[in-house]
Amino acid sequence: MAYPTAHTTKVENHRLRLLNKLKAGEFPLMTFVAIPSVRQAQIVALTGLDGIIIDCEHGHIGDDSMHNSVAAISALGVSPIIRIRGPAHDIIKRALDTGAHGIMVPQINNAEEAKQIVASSKFPPQGVRGQGSAFPSIGHGITTPQYMQSANETVVTMIQIETREGVENIDAICAVPGVDLIFIGPNDLAQSLLGYVPARGDEPEFLAAIDKIIAAARKHGKWAGRMVNDGAAAKEARKRYDTVAITGDTKAIQNWYIPEFKIARS
Repeated sequence: MAYPTAHTTKVENHRLRLLNKLKAGEFPLMTFVAIPSVRQAQIVALTGLDGIIIDCEHGHIGDDSMHNSVAAISALGVSPIIRIRGPAHDIIKRALDTGAHGIMVPQINNAEEAKQIVASSKFPPQGVRGQGSAFPSIGHGITTPQYMQSANETVVTMIQIETREGVENIDAICAVPGVDLIFIGPNDLAQSLLGYVPARGDEPEFLAAIDKIIAAARKHGKWAGRMVNDGAAAKEARKRYDTVAITGDTKAIQNWYIPEFKIARS
């Protein structure tokens, strides 16, 4: 039996900024936040972007900061997305119970892992997600019954492709119902394919892998996204991707201060 997904949902909720812009083909912009602070989350949310990825994989983010950041971001009309640290069922449940508008799961290698993620992120009958938290509905600006009726088709499930095995299995991964968006982690992908050099980004093997990922996403009707380093790269990415994440808070802070101090000392 076919079920509505984030791609086909007819649910209208103005709070779901990232989903709404993806569906409208408006190339939403995101960034990563790794610093555990409600104020940091608010400051970034007021920059005009559409989604903030709370980085619970590599960032200094615990459960308390995860919950507080989701509340702060969603209250300001921006979509909070949680990059979880792994595909375990309890981690996915915990992340979604914050009220996040989506999850991003790193280093997915095959279709079986993708299927397990989808099952953990959806309530029955599509999945096995349990219900018991009052917080998800707050993050979506609706009642708990409304959330229960709509979450399976409005929460955006993002799968990260960052390994050679993930590239080899990308067609099967993209074919999994309930996977909404394929997100390329270029740094880890390049490291997996080439070893740490560091990569320039123009190596034939790396570029071929990118092409293969995007082609599979398009074939199976999935959105495609990636991380980029700056606005110019994001603008260029509009030709091939549906969304991008432009660097993160830690890099952004350094990228402003370092050249300014250099000028001041010149």
